[in-house]
Amino acid sequence: MVNNMNFYDFLHKQIPVLLGLFISTAAGYIFIGYIYSSLIQEVLWYTFLLALSFWGFRLYQEYRDNELTIEEKDKWLKRLRYFIFSYFSVWTIMFILYTTRDNIELHYIALVTQLGVTVVSSAILVSQKILVRAVLISLMLPIIIYFILIAEFYSYLIAVFAFVLGGVLLYAANNTYNYLVKSQFQAYHDYLTKLGNRRYLIEHLEDSIKIQKQNKKFIFLLLIDLDHFKTINDTLGHDIGDELLIEVANRMKRLATQYHCNVSRLGGDEFCIVSDFYNTEDECHSTAIKVAAELLIHIKNNYQIQTHHLYISASIGVSIIDNPTMTASTFIKEADIAMYEAKDRGRDGLIMFTDELSQRIENKLDIERLLHFALKDSEISFKYQPQIHTNSKEISCEVLVRWDNENLGSVSPEIFIPISEQTGIIIELGYHILEESFKTLKEWDDRGINITQMSINISMRQFFHNKFIDDVKELSSKYLNKELIKKIMFEITETSTSEDTKLLIKNMYMLKELGIQFSIDDFGTGYSSLSYLRQLPFDELKIDKSFINEISINNDGEKMVEIILNIAKILNLNVVAEGVETMVQKEYLTSRRCNTLQGYYYSKPLLKDEFEAYVLAIDTDF
Repeated sequence: MVNNMNFYDFLHKQIPVLLGLFISTAAGYIFIGYIYSSLIQEVLWYTFLLALSFWGFRLYQEYRDNELTIEEKDKWLKRLRYFIFSYFSVWTIMFILYTTRDNIELHYIALVTQLGVTVVSSAILVSQKILVRAVLISLMLPIIIYFILIAEFYSYLIAVFAFVLGGVLLYAANNTYNYLVKSQFQAYHDYLTKLGNRRYLIEHLEDSIKIQKQNKKFIFLLLIDLDHFKTINDTLGHDIGDELLIEVANRMKRLATQYHCNVSRLGGDEFCIVSDFYNTEDECHSTAIKVAAELLIHIKNNYQIQTHHLYISASIGVSIIDNPTMTASTFIKEADIAMYEAKDRGRDGLIMFTDELSQRIENKLDIERLLHFALKDSEISFKYQPQIHTNSKEISCEVLVRWDNENLGSVSPEIFIPISEQTGIIIELGYHILEESFKTLKEWDDRGINITQMSINISMRQFFHNKFIDDVKELSSKYLNKELIKKIMFEITETSTSEDTKLLIKNMYMLKELGIQFSIDDFGTGYSSLSYLRQLPFDELKIDKSFINEISINNDGEKMVEIILNIAKILNLNVVAEGVETMVQKEYLTSRRCNTLQGYYYSKPLLKDEFEAYVLAIDTDF
């Protein structure tokens, strides 16, 4: 930890105070010399004091006008201490000169001045433990000696009092210094792990950037976030969590010491490691990856916390600091971006920050920002892709949402739907999709445009929302009759069914009581077991297009399709094959009695009026 990090500014601010106080006070000696002596000694002494004052002023300017590194500040502070000791000691010269004269009035002046300077030193130099001791001793010792040399009982007594006063001033200065040190430690350290905190990290980084401007070398920054730490806190309690954090911090400190790095705790379960300087960017990059990889291993080792054996992993973002024109906060933000990318990729890994990653995140932020206005600005539209029933003349459709923005252009649902789920916009967006779908189905029914089924994709974030069931009931009663409700099919992806099984089943049954059906979307891409799927009241299974693409290309792909069709038969589910694009795929699926086909072989997603025309004009001979 950098010593006295917040004392530099304090001492710098005291320099003009000292200069103003001493120069103005010392000028009084010229007047005293005019009254009591020949002025020569006073003028010479005052000239010497002015020369020392100029030295102090130069030190003040040096600190003010330059961005000094911590190392440079230490050197500056060392010179400042020499100046301050000399500046205070110069008063002892006049004390000795005046107390050796016969005029008792000059003695009084010297004593009062010396005591005044002593008190000033104990107040102003309190942040410098060794310096304040040296100055207090150099100022009080002449007073004590003065009274001892008088060789009278009262003078010995005053000498003792002066000694006690000096001790009290030292004691008070020492206590204040200890308080300042404790306050400084609390201001720059984390109370739990005793690591540097965010404030320390920022100042340490800013200092490193200043050095980098001069030496043109490279340093790296690791931002570490523990994976699922909140689960440990919530299940085992904060006491266990705190002990775990302390042990993680100790492991980081040991590894950081090995590689001459510095560790800080930003808060919660986030830590930061800043490296030493490296001559080349390649050396810095390779060492950063090496340290991060070793850190992942160290963090994952077993923890024995009280009676618990705990395991935890981490996500690490890495940023190479190679641009001294940027700020400390910017570099932390870069590492933060990389760290969250590591979390998005499954956690327990490390990601290096790049300009490409930054651009991707900026694009994501633009999408988040503009998505908030998409509904208000009427940028959300709908398309309808036909689903052809192979054993009848019936047609169904899947509702597909689209977003066209003036700045972003056409944004894929694969991009903006996950973002809307992360930001919570999906609740408002999902309600809008439901309402427009129900309104459209009612309008088609009123106009005699008959479809067998309307499939609507439902996000789990939306499905588990506390108002979702009520919203569906409200919209159903507003737009649909009992027969139309039975045509609604909610599609839920297989990967999302593992989130909260009990709540999922409960909500599904509540909606099925209204007449709504359920389809498991993208089947085959998740990890659902048959016993698990049997618990869920699905009506339909939708084969993911990645398997359909393998038909006639890969025997294994065809076998997977057959297995899925057999599973659907066992579970008594209707089957929809999506992504049908060729005659071969169509014939393969129809020969195996796949109920419903959807894909570009029949039609691309259509605008509302186009779909209406398609339904009215379609040839039933497939």
